[in-house]
Amino acid sequence: MLVGIDVGGTFTDGVLLAGGEIVSSAKHPTDEARLQETILAVLDELIKGVEAASIERVVLSTTLVTNLLATGRGEETALLLIPGPGLNLHRMELVPNTYIVDGAIDFRGRMTKPLNNAEVEEAGEKIAAQGIRKVAVVGKFSQRNNRHELQAGEILKKKHPGFDIVLGHQVSGQLNFLRRAVTTYYTAMTQDRWQRFAREVEKAITERGVDAPVEILKADGGTMLLPVSERYPCETVFSGPAASAMGAFALTMDQQTSVIVDIGGTTSDLAFILEGKPLYASKGAVIGGKYTHVRSFAVRSIALGGDSTVRWNGEKVTVGPDRQGVAACFGGPGPTPTDAFNLLGNGPLGGVEYSRAALARVAGEAGLSPEALAGAVVEQVVDQLTWNIKDMFKSWEQEPAYKVWEIVNKRKVTLDRVIGIGAAAGAFIPALASRLNCGSLVHKYSPVANALGACVARPTLSLVLHADTQQGTYALNQDGITGSISNRLQMEDVKKLAREHLVRMAHERGMGKYADQCEYFLEEQFNVIRSWSTVGRLFDVGIQIAPGVIEEFKGVK
Repeated sequence: MLVGIDVGGTFTDGVLLAGGEIVSSAKHPTDEARLQETILAVLDELIKGVEAASIERVVLSTTLVTNLLATGRGEETALLLIPGPGLNLHRMELVPNTYIVDGAIDFRGRMTKPLNNAEVEEAGEKIAAQGIRKVAVVGKFSQRNNRHELQAGEILKKKHPGFDIVLGHQVSGQLNFLRRAVTTYYTAMTQDRWQRFAREVEKAITERGVDAPVEILKADGGTMLLPVSERYPCETVFSGPAASAMGAFALTMDQQTSVIVDIGGTTSDLAFILEGKPLYASKGAVIGGKYTHVRSFAVRSIALGGDSTVRWNGEKVTVGPDRQGVAACFGGPGPTPTDAFNLLGNGPLGGVEYSRAALARVAGEAGLSPEALAGAVVEQVVDQLTWNIKDMFKSWEQEPAYKVWEIVNKRKVTLDRVIGIGAAAGAFIPALASRLNCGSLVHKYSPVANALGACVARPTLSLVLHADTQQGTYALNQDGITGSISNRLQMEDVKKLAREHLVRMAHERGMGKYADQCEYFLEEQFNVIRSWSTVGRLFDVGIQIAPGVIEEFKGVK
């Protein structure tokens, strides 16, 4: 049996899956201040009466890191940068408490200017004077040569043993210095809180007699073991939209092109499946208005949900963007789209009479019947969703995968359907699909599709290996690993080396059984020419265990 639990902004959903069939589900209000208790309450309901030993896997999707960053509740952190030449970071307001020191590594990993130790020591004194103990240290091209980051970290730790230091090359080895800096900074901000959460949850699950791997859903729709996630908390941002996309994929498992609309309590999430494959954000997840190196689906969250406040402004019905509480049918203070959904016969959810009474109050102001107001609310929700989807297409159309698809197929992408996720999907998705001139799908499992998506998502892992035969070195964009190579290496040798590292890392992370399903996604080779002769080669090879569903899942019944 498999357990999937998705923590939403309003409700936390869970499913227990056996043989492709959801044998039980649970829904609890989300308590943001006590996420562990919310998750465990859902788990307890799911496994009630079930032999704990029969649970083979538990996957969680949580909003913890997203909320920490969105509300500024992460631990105060300093950022020490070693940018080298080319960027005038003194004029850029990257993050608060940023310190810039001298030193340079070039794009091939060669040190072109020594690290200024005195500047590092001076920055350390200023950081300590502010009472900050978390420090992110990031150097440009540190993924090619991590010497300066290690050196700066050692200096800071020696002078200030209480500092907790996170190095950029250990967080991300992808090119783009600023994105790596932001990702490392956010990692340092959230790591301690995430570690406490992960360990408390894993301990509580073990105490319930569940001896199964506990995994967390990542922004790219894959999973990783909870202990592994302690090093990479930022990978868990946007796991809610990822759960939506994977849930829609699990419900359909076909090759159609779809927009996914997950109508939650507070927000609605939009994602896109292009001919059966979720579309990724090529520039990485945007957190706090800044690009990061977190691999993520191309998603958008809009302030419109089932609990959005319904008002009459004197001229027309408005919906959102604020939320005053749960829907009136669940004891909330006023009418919401969920109440409109309820009154139009799509429920019953909670107390239908409370929905009618709440809608009647606003309907009286508008001179409408409660039913007419409910219809106007649905129309307003559909209007907002339609506008946002059309606007989001402008972003989706700019993604390389989208453009390549149109070039290869020699035609424009056409939308086949809208897939609705969430309990209120049935009220809005058919009308939305009609507006977009496409089909619609609201599955019987749509209300718990997020939890299903988390439940069946398989582990993912990717790496890029950069090799420089002239210098006799290689570097991975994962874990800051470097090594020596022969100057006679060819592309097939580099591919083999990349595969060996991926297989090793997969086994270390408890996902060894998927290692043989890896695929190459990048193969580039450049000759290094000096005096009209080839003196070396630069190779870049990317290999991954791609997102998908676990082997044993063949579709829902």
